[in-house]
Amino acid sequence: ERDICVFDMTLKDGPPMAAMQDWRTEAMNWGLDANLKVYTNESVVAEDLKAGVCDAALMTGIRARQFNTYAGTLDSIGAIPTMEHMKIALQVLAHPNSADKLTANSYEVMGIAPIGAAYIFVNDRRVNTLAKAAGKKVAVLDYDPTQAKLVAAAGATPVPSDITNFAGKFNNGVVDVIAAPLVAYNVLELYKGLEPDGGIIDYPLAQITMQLIGRKDKFPNEVAQLVREEFFNSYHLIKERLDQEAAKVPDRWWIEIPDADKRE
Repeated sequence: ERDICVFDMTLKDGPPMAAMQDWRTEAMNWGLDANLKVYTNESVVAEDLKAGVCDAALMTGIRARQFNTYAGTLDSIGAIPTMEHMKIALQVLAHPNSADKLTANSYEVMGIAPIGAAYIFVNDRRVNTLAKAAGKKVAVLDYDPTQAKLVAAAGATPVPSDITNFAGKFNNGVVDVIAAPLVAYNVLELYKGLEPDGGIIDYPLAQITMQLIGRKDKFPNEVAQLVREEFFNSYHLIKERLDQEAAKVPDRWWIEIPDADKRE
């Protein structure tokens, strides 16, 4: 019996918790009884994992970087162009030959799931080039310094935020620009921040993941490998859910940009 802490800002109704409920059923076949505990505050999930309150914890890949920098590179800006590339990367990481790279400092990456590409949401659709972002306020995750560097380099103003409040800042006009996966459009009501003149830049900035980080002393190596393989085997189901959420975004929000701007 193991306690698994799950970050899901929508409590028990969101995609992370639904996916973990399916996974829990499969895990029982290996003799693993997973007690799922849902959290709406991601920083508390990470701290409870460190404190031993959780035997394993599901969190975003960006937050999980502190436990494993190798798997943490998946969420890097510009690293993985499409979901097809992501599928290949996850297949490689689920292979037993990758197991040693997924263990560091008494923690191990026990599973990785995609949550789709991050896109730029703007409250003014005229902000359709990097140059026009100058002077705009952009929400950046306060625990990921690379985001603030990127925003400052574009001449914009980084506004430190976290995953629980960045959407509220956008919806209330505190920031002009955010990056988010399409699964957040409905869940976080991002259409409120887009109204009336905003839009979504039709170019994926990064591929975002959720990662299950376990305490190595709580899971035998063979169980951790089974979990990784099961996560990858669920890829097609997860992608179906992501595609359903993406389909809820009305076409009128998309902003096409020239290839030259994409390269920039």
